[in-house]
Amino acid sequence: MADAAHHPEVFAAPGADGPHRVTALLRERGGQGARVTFFELFFDLVFVFAITQLSHLLLEHLTVRGAAETLLLLLAVWWAWMYTCWTTNWFSPDHPAVRLMLVAVMIAGLFMAAMLPGAFGDKAMWFAAAYVAIQVGRTLFVVFCTWGHELGPNFQRVLFWQAVPGALWIGGALVDGHDARAGLWLLAVALEYLAPWHGFATPLLGRSSTAEWTIDGAHMAERCQLFLIIALGETVLVTGATLGGHTPTAAVATGFVSAFVGTVALWWIYFDHTAEAAAERIASAADPGRLGRSAYTFIHIVMVAGIIVGAVADEKVLVHPDGHVSTAFAIVAIGGPALFVAGHALFKRAVFGGFTRARVIALLGLAALAVPALTADALTPLALHICTAAVVVALALWDVRAYRMQRREQALLPGPLKAG
Repeated sequence: MADAAHHPEVFAAPGADGPHRVTALLRERGGQGARVTFFELFFDLVFVFAITQLSHLLLEHLTVRGAAETLLLLLAVWWAWMYTCWTTNWFSPDHPAVRLMLVAVMIAGLFMAAMLPGAFGDKAMWFAAAYVAIQVGRTLFVVFCTWGHELGPNFQRVLFWQAVPGALWIGGALVDGHDARAGLWLLAVALEYLAPWHGFATPLLGRSSTAEWTIDGAHMAERCQLFLIIALGETVLVTGATLGGHTPTAAVATGFVSAFVGTVALWWIYFDHTAEAAAERIASAADPGRLGRSAYTFIHIVMVAGIIVGAVADEKVLVHPDGHVSTAFAIVAIGGPALFVAGHALFKRAVFGGFTRARVIALLGLAALAVPALTADALTPLALHICTAAVVVALALWDVRAYRMQRREQALLPGPLKAG
């Protein structure tokens, strides 16, 4: 997936009369990086619905099997969005042909999201067909556009590694057995997620290297930041809608405040400083494709999963703030923030190197809450939720203090050292 803006060669599109330039479809690359367009923001609205569907699915099936199925479906939703994100990193959504392709993806994406609750039931084929249509259809469009061009082989490899799992998705939808379906779909997800790590190695076509994936790092960072905003926004919607459906009591109102403050703390941890600094790092990286693959394509889904799980805890604490803490509630109340903090720690490790002590302490603190939550009824659901929110708030405040200390130390450095 090379930086096509540097390759203005002319090629003939199959079945077309006369030459066409690949660059007619591509984004213009400037020194500051491409900005996310209004149409891309509009496109992402489809995934607001998808995230909401996944959150409700987990809430209604809060079991080991339900969590596993929700995770598998989340991996599919994320992959559909992420491959579109990579596509629009090169191809301009303002070009009519690209925009029409994205509209088609939106239609299929909205249909796919609507089928999520019944994906392991009577709507399996509809879900699988919509997902495969997104993945294969979008890539066919790109392969067609780059046919005969030096960019083409890479996209042809990607198409191979979407068509093979696509057959497994359809095959899984056709089988009757629930376990057989889950097994085939799990294999499909595994093949899709492993493909970028081996460079989409394809018979007769070879493999790609991350050096070819000279993406616009600033655009990639902004797209993933906006997806996190979508997931956090879904949490706010769930909190508000749940509160509106109940008569407020002191406990419910306290749970509402705890849920909202916890969401703000998650936003603060990611966006206060790290998001901008990471965007600058990938934009100036020698191999942005490698960083985009690890830090954004793979690690961000851990934080998204944490937000979805945390949203389930937010809704449950508003419905049942008092009483006994069930094992399921303890897992989502502690696991949601823990997943987000762990994902953010991995993200910082991938971008900046090393793990920060604050995140390790926060994870240990969250793990320690499991003891009083699950023994001797030491905590109510509301008390446990407040404790988990307090941990992420403390981490956010720690980050603010650490960043201010860092800025103060840099201000005291001599000019040449400060510039370096």
